[in-house]
Amino acid sequence: MARRKLIAGNWKMNGSVAALAELDGIAAAAAHAPGVDVAIAVPATLIAPAAQRVPALAIGAEDVHMAASGAHTGCISAEMVAAAGATFTIVGHSERRADQQESDADVKGKAAAARRAGIGAILCVGETLAERDAGDAESVVTGQIAGSLPDGAAADWLSIAYEPVWAIGTGRTPTVADVAAIHGAIRAKLAVLIGDEAVRMRLLYGGSVTPDNARELLGADDVDGALVGGASLTAAKFVPIIEAGAA
Repeated sequence: MARRKLIAGNWKMNGSVAALAELDGIAAAAAHAPGVDVAIAVPATLIAPAAQRVPALAIGAEDVHMAASGAHTGCISAEMVAAAGATFTIVGHSERRADQQESDADVKGKAAAARRAGIGAILCVGETLAERDAGDAESVVTGQIAGSLPDGAAADWLSIAYEPVWAIGTGRTPTVADVAAIHGAIRAKLAVLIGDEAVRMRLLYGGSVTPDNARELLGADDVDGALVGGASLTAAKFVPIIEAGAA
């Protein structure tokens, strides 16, 4: 089944109001790539100005809390980011799983919160270098899928991003064959969990995606797009990745 490509950026803890000028070029490129969906997740402080600046571009949050409201100082709910203009959120990124000790259950709750608020979610999974070297990459990733996948998971609001932890921001990437193998295992696990909907679910690759390697990675079996970190901060680096997705 042909699935529409999704090229998503994740600015992480970077950016400013002035940096939003980069979105102009990204939005223009997205408009000239009709076969590709383009999205950018920005820090919470930038969601509203970003959505106002480029209303045609999908702007998202980098994380949400699982509760709609309450005594959670410093946290932001899915309803809040939706009100600010976000149309999706990232959940379960490896940096949050590691730095904030988020569990699969936490990630599942956050994905469910996104659905509750009427926005999409990109759910991240991935193994560490030690887990890969031990031969456990597939079991770790499919275990995260089983533990993190929310009830009612469907392709119209949820995508899965495979990001090997050891490749994020390091310049190292798995081979195309390695990526295809893990994506195939994810697809097979989804088929067990959600049946025929698995065929429609978009699986993104993330982990040091650059203009130089994007075309090769996006051409791998079962790779339906990319979740891009540092290269999404500027139009100069992100636009070629969009173009690779459209090729």
